[in-house]
Amino acid sequence: MAQIYPGAGRFERGAGEPHWVEHGRSAHLSVGTYSVAVGQPDSQGPHREDEVYVVMAGRARFSAPGIDAEVGPGTTIFVGAGEEHRFSDVVSDLSCLVIFAPPETGP
Repeated sequence: MAQIYPGAGRFERGAGEPHWVEHGRSAHLSVGTYSVAVGQPDSQGPHREDEVYVVMAGRARFSAPGIDAEVGPGTTIFVGAGEEHRFSDVVSDLSCLVIFAPPETGP
């Protein structure tokens, strides 16, 4: 069944830490928004699922094995299951649309 997720990818401030909101899921994937405010550390660990980040707003650095790059709106990042990765040096509030396959199950 087709669905529209109003507000997906829009920055939302967390209470002192990055903010995650899931918008929807199916048997094969889940989608949500990950927001990191300026100066917040990205405390996430590796996930058990493959994931794709699409940066919707903001600027930061992204690090993973073999990658250390500045990212901004339009940057699309693939991270394989179990791979360490992190955003750092968030210079403007960062929001990413995130797609997990299979659906995200938590840390």
